[in-house]
Amino acid sequence: MTTPGNNGASTPEDDDPFGYLYEDGQASGANPPRTGGGYGYPGPTVGQQQPGVPRTSYNQVRTVGERQYGQIPQQQYQGPPQQQYGQPTAQYAAPETYPGGAPPRQTPPPAPPQGRGPNTKGLLIGAVAVVAAVVIGIAVALASNNDGKDKKDDTANPGKSSSSQSSQQPSTDPSSSASAPTTLPKDDAATLTLGGSAQVGTNVPGAQATGGAFVGGFNNVGASVTWKPDVPKAGSYKLNLRYGVPGADANATITLNGKAQSRPMNMKNFAGSPAGDWSKGWQSTYAIVQLDKGANEIKLSCEQGNQCNVNLDQIWLTPAS
Repeated sequence: MTTPGNNGASTPEDDDPFGYLYEDGQASGANPPRTGGGYGYPGPTVGQQQPGVPRTSYNQVRTVGERQYGQIPQQQYQGPPQQQYGQPTAQYAAPETYPGGAPPRQTPPPAPPQGRGPNTKGLLIGAVAVVAAVVIGIAVALASNNDGKDKKDDTANPGKSSSSQSSQQPSTDPSSSASAPTTLPKDDAATLTLGGSAQVGTNVPGAQATGGAFVGGFNNVGASVTWKPDVPKAGSYKLNLRYGVPGADANATITLNGKAQSRPMNMKNFAGSPAGDWSKGWQSTYAIVQLDKGANEIKLSCEQGNQCNVNLDQIWLTPAS
């Protein structure tokens, strides 16, 4: 237990080991540590201290604020006399002591909210909306152009739209169907009804009829062939004939449905075949005839005034136009 005026043990080194650092300690003769010794202030030697008498302490209790720590005697401080140890210098003065007060502090900008980035979803939706608007605009423009073109075409051709609509309607008339092309009749001359001196022959090569057969012996008055074709509708047709001549012109009378035609079937030597050569005289000709719808009778005959030295190979009809 310690009492006022007695701050600890009986040895100085146990009192305050850093007493030599203080101003009053230095004034009292405190020394730094010695070899084999301790720290502290000099005190009474062993045997001088009397029992019951407190040792004089160098750490006397003082009133708060009485002791001034950090002051150095003027004779020991080598700095300027106006600057005392422990007093703040100009370079260490607080900013608020400067003329005009402390400089304004720069407030850093607020940090962006954590976890939130650019609104990429909104940008994507906006881009899709722009593309959709462009596509719709192009579609509307194309539709408007097509409508204007159609109206212009209808004005220029008033019957176009009605005809196109009527053509799309299914036809109920079998005879007016254009989907199936009509095949006009074609026959070999050797299969027709023969009259007079006309007869079937096969002795001249080059005939295209079946088996190379043809109708010869036609150079006598009264010789004839009769053909009865059916046609889908009345009108003009080409009466085609393949024949052969021996390098000379020929002709024959046409009788249509019992009425002789004014113009004969012309069978000239268009190929310019040499005289007497029947095999090189095969060629074709035609005449325009008016036929009735359905069955018709066409007769080729050698009459007075005709040149009938000819062989007949095939006969067929084609449209006149």
